Amino acid sequence: MKPYTLTLRQAQEMLSGKELTPVELADAVFDRIEAVDNKVHAYVTVTKATAIERARATGSGALGTPVSGIPLAIKDNICTRGIRTTCSSKILENFVPPYESTVTEKLGDYVLVGKTNLDEFAMGSSTENSAFFTTLNPWATDRAPGGSSGGSAAAVAADECIAALGSDTGGSIRQPAAFCGVVGLKPTYGRVSRYGLVAFASSLDQIGPVTKTVEDAAILLNMIAGRDHRDSTSADVEVPDFTKALGGSLKGLKIGIPDEYFIDGMDKEVHQCILKAIDELSAQGATPVKINLPHTGYAVATYYVLATSEASSNLARYDGVKYGVRVDGDNLTEMYFKTRAAGFGKEVKRRIMLGSYALSSGYYDAYYKKAQQVRTLIKHDFEEAFKKVDVIVTPTSPTTAFKIGEKANDPLQMYLSDIFTISVNLAGVPAISIPAGFDSGGLPVGLQLIGRFFDEETLLKTAYTYERATPWHTNRPTL
Repeated sequence: MKPYTLTLRQAQEMLSGKELTPVELADAVFDRIEAVDNKVHAYVTVTKATAIERARATGSGALGTPVSGIPLAIKDNICTRGIRTTCSSKILENFVPPYESTVTEKLGDYVLVGKTNLDEFAMGSSTENSAFFTTLNPWATDRAPGGSSGGSAAAVAADECIAALGSDTGGSIRQPAAFCGVVGLKPTYGRVSRYGLVAFASSLDQIGPVTKTVEDAAILLNMIAGRDHRDSTSADVEVPDFTKALGGSLKGLKIGIPDEYFIDGMDKEVHQCILKAIDELSAQGATPVKINLPHTGYAVATYYVLATSEASSNLARYDGVKYGVRVDGDNLTEMYFKTRAAGFGKEVKRRIMLGSYALSSGYYDAYYKKAQQVRTLIKHDFEEAFKKVDVIVTPTSPTTAFKIGEKANDPLQMYLSDIFTISVNLAGVPAISIPAGFDSGGLPVGLQLIGRFFDEETLLKTAYTYERATPWHTNRPTL
């Protein structure tokens, strides 16, 4: 087995057993990056020199944390002190944070391989909105890897790191995980600190792991979860050992099947894969229960009012005054205009304008306030459903990976790519995407499992049991 193909658990065992050194593992991963990243373009920044130095330092002492000496990739909207963090935007092209995010701080002496590409400021579903380049899907390089965490998902799928972190605002971990055939976990809102995550929509954003297996996702969640006094939205709730929830029968577990997620227009092969996954969960002891989430049809419109409104507010800070790109003008106002015109891409500008309109005088009640009211109804739908079932089962995406450029000129079609993931963020509940098969073209299909608030244990247990009973997670693309 080549070292770069290892899972996080396997890497832990080999390092602790002295079968492999951190330097050998890091060298293998960087050799892999040099061999295949010209086909995938997963990384905005590769940090080889500092990574090898850190691996060497880790190898000289006892392994202190579950990821000590293990090469991980970090999405480029998560701050890393002293290492460029661009959000794949020209306006932050040369920004080097003076502080560390809470999640990377908690990872301790891991080996940072590099910062992965994303849709600019995490706004997109295909990674085509990066200001620098488009990441390609390792399974078929004419296809999108999903977004906005497309770089992280592609890096994990292509074995260009052992695991990665991404962020999820409306499906940005789960949809690329589905497209790239890996595991992507969006924790409950507040389970993981957002300190050091560059804000897109603050009431929706959540950091989570992108991994090769469910067990690896549980290991990373153990490390990054917990209350943080620097983030007032992080929840003061107990963090269990999520790995202890893995294994055992699903007997007695009720899985909800919502009619609203099996819609006309869904790819037939995706539909068939999800039905087979439900059958497998039943074979493992789970009981399927028909449920309704009646306000699902309003989720996309609600999300794009709220997310763009929060984005227009959060991105007001990029004005060329304190940090980032500055384009000089004859006066302060002209400098603002020129800086933002040159620094932001088309999709970011579109969302800022939409959000500014929704928040403007005379329209606030009609759009933003109404969207918040519908959001409450969507959350209530989940609360009612979880009185009847333990986990909800849906497709992650209505299709497998679409072609690069296929939806680039039709924003509404691109927005609909997230139709099955958006409700989760609006409600704040946790969800995971796991591999559930392949279509006839050899592209991965993702199965989404949705859990109760702060019940990642049941979610991970269900995902792990399904994963152990199926071969899909063992498949890797040929590059």
